[in-house]
Amino acid sequence: MADRTRPVLHPQNESGSLKFLYRTFPGRLLLRLLVNRFVSQAGGAFMNSRLSRGMIKGFIEKNQIDMNRYEEGPFQCYNAFFSRRLREGVSMDGDPKSLISPCDAKLSVYRIDRESRFSIKGTDYSIAELLRNSELAEMYQGGLCLTFRLTVDDYHRYCYVDSGTKGPNIFIPGKLHTVQPIALERHDIYKENCREYTVMDTDHFGRAVQVEVGALMVGKIDNFKEAGNFRKGEEKGMFQFGGSTIVLLLQEGCVRMDQELLANTGNNLETIVKIGESIGRAI
Repeated sequence: MADRTRPVLHPQNESGSLKFLYRTFPGRLLLRLLVNRFVSQAGGAFMNSRLSRGMIKGFIEKNQIDMNRYEEGPFQCYNAFFSRRLREGVSMDGDPKSLISPCDAKLSVYRIDRESRFSIKGTDYSIAELLRNSELAEMYQGGLCLTFRLTVDDYHRYCYVDSGTKGPNIFIPGKLHTVQPIALERHDIYKENCREYTVMDTDHFGRAVQVEVGALMVGKIDNFKEAGNFRKGEEKGMFQFGGSTIVLLLQEGCVRMDQELLANTGNNLETIVKIGESIGRAI
């Protein structure tokens, strides 16, 4: 279990641009254009071009990113910087029974009730709607839903939380909306966002499902392998530019989460976690 108190985030303040997009008529008209996949892909093309390199230095300074954690540049484009790798030797919790965070993120932990509906930042949805698979969703009755919210200043590669074997990656297309809470007033992002999920038979945490959810200006979810074996801490994939979310579904009775995480979520607080750190322990 964690032997320290992690930093937490209070409910977010809404930015002026999000208020415009989601709370005004002209903004909603513009949003209809922005969530179009062609527009997202065009934005992605710019981020992959050498023209985007000038954005890197200012972004690092504005977000106070510690580049000592990552491989050195130079980066040929903004997306190369955004999808940078960790340096060799960055620690992962090596205890086989520790559940590790798959990414750098702001974490909330929810128990899945018998009706299979619960709230994430004010949006009610079911596991079946998230997966578009009622039979698979039924396996997680009474289990846990871990929601990892990545913002643009986070490291956007993610890893496997345990060793085991996996099935194929299942892609669900959808419109691309921001994952920030203001979006939830008019858009149920877990129904509308493109997403990709993987069913994983893990060595210590039973059959788990990991869902990667794309957000506004994230045109690509890139998982590195199809069905086969994987090892704890191995890179699973990465997001391209933008905010994103990872959802991890765990069956009942397989893990004892750090109580701090449950308490923070109950108080409407997100807990800041780093890739590879322990967030729970196998039962």
